[in-house]
Amino acid sequence: MEFEYWWLLAFPLFFALGWLAARIDIRQVVTESRTVPNSYFRGLNFLLNEQPDKALDAFLEVVKLDPETIDLHYTLGALFRKRGEIDRAIRMHENLLERETLAEEDRLKALAELGQDYLKAGLLDRAEAVFTRLLETPFAGQARRFLLEIYVQEKDWQKAVQAADELDKQSAQPMNAEIAHFNCELATLDMVKGDTDSAHAHLDKALSIHRQCTRANIMLGDLQAGAGDREGAIATWRLIEAQSPGHMVLVVDRLLDNFKQLNRLDEGLDWLKGLLTRHPSLDLFTTLYHAVMQSQGAEAAYQLAREELRRNPSFHALERLAEAELITAPEDRREVIQNAKSLIQSHVQRLTRYHCASCGFKAKQFFWRCPACGRWDSFDPARHEE
Repeated sequence: MEFEYWWLLAFPLFFALGWLAARIDIRQVVTESRTVPNSYFRGLNFLLNEQPDKALDAFLEVVKLDPETIDLHYTLGALFRKRGEIDRAIRMHENLLERETLAEEDRLKALAELGQDYLKAGLLDRAEAVFTRLLETPFAGQARRFLLEIYVQEKDWQKAVQAADELDKQSAQPMNAEIAHFNCELATLDMVKGDTDSAHAHLDKALSIHRQCTRANIMLGDLQAGAGDREGAIATWRLIEAQSPGHMVLVVDRLLDNFKQLNRLDEGLDWLKGLLTRHPSLDLFTTLYHAVMQSQGAEAAYQLAREELRRNPSFHALERLAEAELITAPEDRREVIQNAKSLIQSHVQRLTRYHCASCGFKAKQFFWRCPACGRWDSFDPARHEE
């Protein structure tokens, strides 16, 4: 291919056009930046440096200079809400909605922000009304999530099931576990009213939706035991080991009690010893220790505690060992052992807690839903020593 010399003349022209385009872009950027108040850039800088209070003051100054800055109103409202100044956030978004010239997209966005303000303020009826209005808009997905949060807070489990069903159909994130819990909540209400048939139906539905719902099997076992079907209750509770071994600690007391009612306590103790070997746990050991102490005496409980302390060292096992030894110890040693036991006990009570895996919240009792962050199944049913 022969080189066309006239291309040499075209190169300077291309460079000139590129230089001219760059100058036009730079001039446009400089012109636009001059129209933006310095307070806006100061506000952004404060946000980047995680100084929301100073950012808020800077953005407020911008809004005073230019009230038409719609996006900045959203930013201010979100900052007010984050700081807990809900009244100011509500006024900010209500003022936006009062503008007749506001575009429809901005109106819907302001309405969604206002709904979040109401929800944060605890005005659940107003928040529900706002998000219900948004169900037929592009904000429908977001509205359903907030509506579900409202129904959970109000403990309106039937509406929660319906909202979660809709979200499950339209979202890539499955809602099976949450829907199963909602059905368990409905079953709890039925059990309080004495409607065992309806409770069974809700628990069966929970398991059909989410086969790993240990809560449903725990409650089904309770229903069977309450109806006198102790064999069935034991069988149902033992299914939990295949679902989630950690949740067995929630039913071992009931299991042993039903074995005892069937005059098969020794069988129950053997089964619990095997469970403890397969899945070591502070609570499983404590349950077994007290059962052995009651049925076989202090010497057997002492040997059990010694073996557990050797196999899985813990303050729990040490406390149980001291407790058993205190019963059998000579009179002149009891004071020393009692003092040691008291020290260990106070230490154990401070350190042993249930933990939320989502937010780190600690509690003395087990929750299916974290009281702090609202996540379901975030609590490990087995307590641990810190």
